[in-house]
Amino acid sequence: MTDQIKPGEKLIDRFGRTVNYVRISVTDRCDFRCVYCMDEEMKFLPRAQLLTLEELATIGRAFIELGVDKVRITGGEPLIRRNVIKLFQDIGQLPGLRELVITTNGSQLPKLAQQLKDAGVKRINISLDSLNAEKFKRITRTGNLKDVLAGLQMAMDVGFERIKLNTVILKNRNDDEIIDLVQFAIDRNIDISFIEEMPLGVIGDHDRAEAYYSSDQIRVDIEKSMTLIPTTESTGGPSKYYKIPNTETRVGFISPHSHNFCDQCNRVRLTCEGKLLLCLGQEHSVDLRRVVRGNPGDMDRLKQAIRDSMTIKPKGHDFNLEAKPIILRHMSVTGG
Repeated sequence: MTDQIKPGEKLIDRFGRTVNYVRISVTDRCDFRCVYCMDEEMKFLPRAQLLTLEELATIGRAFIELGVDKVRITGGEPLIRRNVIKLFQDIGQLPGLRELVITTNGSQLPKLAQQLKDAGVKRINISLDSLNAEKFKRITRTGNLKDVLAGLQMAMDVGFERIKLNTVILKNRNDDEIIDLVQFAIDRNIDISFIEEMPLGVIGDHDRAEAYYSSDQIRVDIEKSMTLIPTTESTGGPSKYYKIPNTETRVGFISPHSHNFCDQCNRVRLTCEGKLLLCLGQEHSVDLRRVVRGNPGDMDRLKQAIRDSMTIKPKGHDFNLEAKPIILRHMSVTGG
């Protein structure tokens, strides 16, 4: 059975918000073990539970036919998924897609950056929390700073439309590097976003409330030596951007705690096992794996399940740094 595309169809939730952005996780695995994303000893999903690349592409197509025009591929680390470039190629050629983007730790970019660009990826976000090799190792547990910097350089050489660093600042761990990281971005004409740590999953490395470093404090730190000019620019996500005069760099802040952005939420997340999460900080979800495997080739059934999911998208999250996590899934499982 095939579904007729309704001209101008949009996904609109019960609060009147239009959903035009889906983040698709292709794996919960990663070659790093970042302290804010995973516990040191993680139990990963059996491979049989993961959506196949073909199933992921089918769901991506369904979303685009329903009016979603931005797709972000995430993980875990998406680029360690075998043959994942095929997914980028399949989604990148779909009519109606405005932007295909990726979030990565950068470790695989030396060999895959050109293939990503050829597949239609326009923008790329690279996680980078420290420029100090020893500190980088402590935060990532298994990462090598040289590999990430080599990946960043390759991405710059390939020439994506925009490159952005994603940085999580933790008090007394890397808060002394804020200015250095911004200057690093300025020197390379790329952007940087600072992200408040999100309380997903139980971690043993640190107390999240004690390590919390707000976007407001980061702004204060930056403005001691640089000027930040508010801008209305947006990339379709939750970042609030500022320009630094006489540079090409934008500084963004993603602030789920200090400046809740739920009232403008335009996105949903598909986990690598097929759960459609309607909110990062809630458990409202729809099992799309059951839909696609129970109804092979039935695009109409799949699209109706996605439409119906809009009725359970919640108003917002209930993040609380002082309490035990109410969301037990880790960020790596959720989709970064």
